[in-house]
Amino acid sequence: MTGPAEDAMVPARLTVLSGPSGVGKGTVVAEVRRLFPHVWVSISCTTRKPRPGEVDGVQYHFLTDAQFDELIETDRLLEYATFAGHRYGTPRRPVEQHLAAGRPTLLEIELQGARQVRERMPDAQFVFLAPPSEHELRDRLTGRGTETGDVIETRLTRAEYELQARDEFDVVVINDDVERAAAEVVSLLSVPVS
Repeated sequence: MTGPAEDAMVPARLTVLSGPSGVGKGTVVAEVRRLFPHVWVSISCTTRKPRPGEVDGVQYHFLTDAQFDELIETDRLLEYATFAGHRYGTPRRPVEQHLAAGRPTLLEIELQGARQVRERMPDAQFVFLAPPSEHELRDRLTGRGTETGDVIETRLTRAEYELQARDEFDVVVINDDVERAAAEVVSLLSVPVS
């Protein structure tokens, strides 16, 4: 819990963190949370099944296709995208509530979703998390061991496409060291809104 003095020092800002699959977005965000507990990180919805160790409402809100359709139809998603055969989206209301309360807010989303947020909230800050090299990204994607060969190939093809979008973002952070990259994101979260 934070006090009013801390709330007054940190502006409410929406920061969108995106980058290719396998770049380490989740790992960097976990470190950002450790370094800057005042940030609120949105929990996305998905239609994919939980991976081992994932808990509904912690890593994602795991939904059926019908539940996801209802969120789209009632305009309750800030963005949504299909990735590797599953849909992902950001619930709109919690984001708006945290920003209105003055809490820095972080979205960890894919490129397609980041583009949608830019259309809806152009004043947000957009950060691209990039790998040190394409070779290292390939090693990370193939080393996960949680997907089939077809899914890995889809992710690799998608990652190559997503790497070309880095110039669409306000800032590029290289994830060559998780602690350093997270500290750089924290410094961006703390920049006053102009």
